[in-house]
Order: sequence, then structure tokens, then C-alpha cells
Amino acid sequence: MKKIMSIMLALMLAISIPVYAEEGTIVDIAVGSEDFSILVAALQEAELVGALQGEGPFTVFAPTNAAFAKLLGQLGIEAGDLLAHPQLSEVLLYHVVSGKVMSTDLSDGMMAPTLKGDNITVDLSEGVKINSSNVISADIEASNGVIHVIDTVLVPSDFVLSAEEPAEEAPEMTALPATGSSDMSQLTLFGGIGMIAVGMFIAFRRKITG
Repeated sequence: MKKIMSIMLALMLAISIPVYAEEGTIVDIAVGSEDFSILVAALQEAELVGALQGEGPFTVFAPTNAAFAKLLGQLGIEAGDLLAHPQLSEVLLYHVVSGKVMSTDLSDGMMAPTLKGDNITVDLSEGVKINSSNVISADIEASNGVIHVIDTVLVPSDFVLSAEEPAEEAPEMTALPATGSSDMSQLTLFGGIGMIAVGMFIAFRRKITG
């Protein structure tokens, strides 16, 4: 039953979704489509192009430009900010699974480890979803794997938009010079002795005159 459901879902996707060129490596297919220009730029920036041109096989869940635009709007940043993000490579690897996984291989609740190391989850309850992202085109075969197009960028749970600013340290109190403390102590001592001497002189004078 699950096998039949998977085949039906694959057929539905194949009928309703635009066709992408199915020749060359995964990178070649991405480069040949205007829908993946941001993805290609990200792969180049993260220096992952060479890896995805390798023998593989790989399964790539490829976000479209519209998917990236949606993410940028949610984060309130520009494309350049995302491309310069220190976790860019991790985000991209979160979209790649080792091996060639076709849509007919998917099952509801299936978890697949990504090249980042975290798992992604398959949901077949309403169409085909990877985490919360809809698969809008499936089984685009390449010479080194397969591409499934998704409408939302997969964001790993440990993604941080920007590094937290370090807490400001309390300003250090400047220590008073030791010489100043010594001088003050000496002045206090001398002042006290002087007042005692004056008091004794007045008492002695009163005693004589009295």
C-alpha cells in the first residue's frame, strides 16, 4: 500500500511540475536552470561545487530562488548577507543526502541523515514534504544522483542568524597611587597630633591663670 501511494505521489509531481533538464551532474542541472541561480551562487561561495560534481551518488533537495527569497524575507536580510554567513556551508549540506533516493523510495516518517550530520524527516500525509518544505518537482536524475525541488529552504536547528555580541565588561577601577594613600595618612596623623597639643596648651594655661 505504501509503495502504491509513493508511486501515485511521484506521478502527481511529475505531471504538475515544470520539467528541468536531466543531463549532466547535479551542478550542471542547477546551473542550467534560472530557478537555481541563488543556490548555485551559494554553492560557489561555500566551495561545494566540486564536491557535488563528484561521483556520488547524491540526493539533493534543491530550493528554488523563490524559496530563498521567502527565507530572506523571514530573516530580514539580503542575499549577500546569507552568502556571507559563516554557517552557509552547513545549511547547504543539510539539503544533501548520500545515495540516490528516488521518490518511490520515500516512506511516511522516514528519517534520512544529511551530509551535515542532522536528519531530515519525510512527511507523506499531505503531498510530499521534507521537514516543512513541499517537494514541487521530484526525480530529476543526474549522472551523479538525483534532485528533488523544494519550495522552502531547509534550515538546521542550530542555525544562528548572527553571532551574539559579547557582554560588555565592567570598566576597571583605577587604583589610587600608593604614595597618595601614604601622604593622606601622614596628614591625618599630623593633624591629630596638632589638635592634641593645642588642647593641652589651653588646659595648661587655664590651670596657671586659675
